[in-house]
Amino acid sequence: MTRRTIRRALLAVAGAVTFVVTGTVAWLLVPPNETVLGTPAALGVTITDRDGVPLRDTRGPDGARWRWIPLGEIDPIVTAAFIAAEDRTFLDHHGIAFTSLARAARDNLAAGRVVSGASTISMQLARLLHDLPRGWWGKVQQVAWALRLERHASKQQLLEQYLNRVPLGQGTVGIEAASALYFGTSAARLGAGRAALLAGIARSPARDNPFTSPERAAARRDGVLTALVRAGYLQETERTLAAAEPVNAGSARARRGAFRAPHFTTRVLASLDSSTAGTDGARIRTTLDITLQEAIERDVRQVVQSLAAQRVHHAAAVVLHNATGDVLAWVGSPDFDGERGQVDMVTSRRQPGSALKPFLYALAFERGYGAHTVLDDIPRAWMTSTGPYRPRNYDRRFRGPVRARVALASSLNVPAVQLADELGATAFLALLHRAGFASLTRSADHYGLGLALGNGEVSLLELANAYRALANAGSYSPVRRLAIDDSTAPAQPVVRADVAALTLDILADADARLAGFGEAPVFDFPFPVAVKTGTSRHFTDNWAVAVTGGFTVAVWVGNFDGTPMAAVSGITGAGPLLRRAVLSTAERYSAGLFPTPDAAGATRVRVCRTSGMAAVPACDAIDEWQLANAAAPAPDDWHRHGAVILPSRFAEWERSQPRTPRALAGAREAAPADAPLQLLSPRDGDVYVLPSGPERSVATVPLRVAGAESERGVRWTINGAAHRGGRWLPEVGEHVVRVSTTSGASREARIIVRDAGQ
Repeated sequence: MTRRTIRRALLAVAGAVTFVVTGTVAWLLVPPNETVLGTPAALGVTITDRDGVPLRDTRGPDGARWRWIPLGEIDPIVTAAFIAAEDRTFLDHHGIAFTSLARAARDNLAAGRVVSGASTISMQLARLLHDLPRGWWGKVQQVAWALRLERHASKQQLLEQYLNRVPLGQGTVGIEAASALYFGTSAARLGAGRAALLAGIARSPARDNPFTSPERAAARRDGVLTALVRAGYLQETERTLAAAEPVNAGSARARRGAFRAPHFTTRVLASLDSSTAGTDGARIRTTLDITLQEAIERDVRQVVQSLAAQRVHHAAAVVLHNATGDVLAWVGSPDFDGERGQVDMVTSRRQPGSALKPFLYALAFERGYGAHTVLDDIPRAWMTSTGPYRPRNYDRRFRGPVRARVALASSLNVPAVQLADELGATAFLALLHRAGFASLTRSADHYGLGLALGNGEVSLLELANAYRALANAGSYSPVRRLAIDDSTAPAQPVVRADVAALTLDILADADARLAGFGEAPVFDFPFPVAVKTGTSRHFTDNWAVAVTGGFTVAVWVGNFDGTPMAAVSGITGAGPLLRRAVLSTAERYSAGLFPTPDAAGATRVRVCRTSGMAAVPACDAIDEWQLANAAAPAPDDWHRHGAVILPSRFAEWERSQPRTPRALAGAREAAPADAPLQLLSPRDGDVYVLPSGPERSVATVPLRVAGAESERGVRWTINGAAHRGGRWLPEVGEHVVRVSTTSGASREARIIVRDAGQ
């Protein structure tokens, strides 16, 4: 070979080397495409509760459990664990750890194959980003990409990408998915022991994860904990405590992924779009409180079991936070198994019965009616296109003249139909639409007067949110399912604030409820609660709603297939579930105080109990609220000559009834002579939990008795001390409540009163 040929060959090699070096340098200097270090568009979704607890996982298109979490939300000990386990010099090098690389090259040459990778976190990320092959050529590409990534991205960016892309066994990709699968929590709250276990899995995900080999996983975890101590991230005492933690191999449900609050999360998934999922890194935080959710789920199951003999097989409940509209609990059925269990009665439509009546009365109050206005609870017929309409009350009894307060609180049917006739079904339907009842899609003519008694179909969620509007000074706003949702439409007025306050005041009036429900201990709460029930025709649906200052609870009891229950009323059916759900909610959220009518401008007036007119000396007078726009009560002309002279429309009905004006005036009928003394409230063994906040000052226990002996006058003692009045403000501790009569009969109850925090 001539010198010229050699010279030409050397020049060609030099040119090629120069070209390669120049090209490589240029390639290193050019930033990677922005999509390389972006968040993948096609991820599964993790739905969490309001505190970040996973509720439900969906897998990505490749079948992997993959969740993205920003570096700033990751527990710092997690980052430290992966650095200690995978790349101790990560914060100091620029993509390559030369000492480790030289040592790995020596070992690989000696073995004749790749036995040690010496891959830095940057090199591992390069392989994950570009699916680089293993072996010598793959290692060269890893080095090149690591150098390029280090030049154009910060250490924080690289860590976030790596921690969200590293495979960690059982089909999980990234620490967030692995945290949810193995521990049922987020990478934001792992702690040293769990963080070390995940970092230990990274080296061999298929072999060292706790589902396949708990012993190997524990050994790898302990090695990482030692490395954390050596690197100064942990104290020795902290390492000892972390190493003592059991390796949580999870449950069968964990292996399938989180699946809690199924009806709620199904609704959330249906409402999401791709942009919503992407902006939150495939982690969707909702408003749900999983602790409360599971308490309400237990309440639903227990009540359904207790009502099995009454042919009740299903129930549902929803809890809303009044101020925000946040859905705190959503139970669509007692379980989620089988075809029937997947029916969601929170959104399914059924007839609500009397549960719509408060909105009819609110319309009346806006039109100038008062709580003292007397309505007719006597047999009446209204002519309709389908013939005469003759509504009757639940108990098939009529009560003659009743004030609107009693008619609403006792849920009497004839007075409600009377109001619907006088106000018009069109105006009533318009108000219901303002209150959010979008399910009522037919015309007012279609529903007719029966709309007052709930002949239109609505959902439990609509019902709860409409009652929530009453607690919010009569203003409606949509519910919130997503904690990140800041696009809530402005509140829209449904009724005036004073009307809403008066309506709630009536629904919270236990005395006004007596005519329709009796004592109803199931609705006696240690804080102010407005309550309304509803039962559809043929006992197919039973509803109950409770409104406090802080939250609203609505429940449904019945059967998905419409099979009638066995004479289950609001007191015996939905009532017990409502009580459980309200008390469960009050353990976590302040019940508060809803607005009173005087705060909204109402004043007190004295009226006669029977006529509702301005009080006169001859009548049994009571106090009532007078709204600012309502006409003052007219002078009473019913009480003359020491007797009650009923108007003609009541007189004929009264003569046919075995009742007296005294009974009409609200006096309780005497119990049978042989009825024993009964202590209705409190009951022996009751446990009361005092709420926190301002409502504690009105958290009273009702003192109620029944039986012939109770008519002769009773005397109450609390822990041996005499007590006057029908309610008692308790203190924390054990108490003995005793009631006795002049004839010597007595009953007592031993109860316990606790703080909400106990």
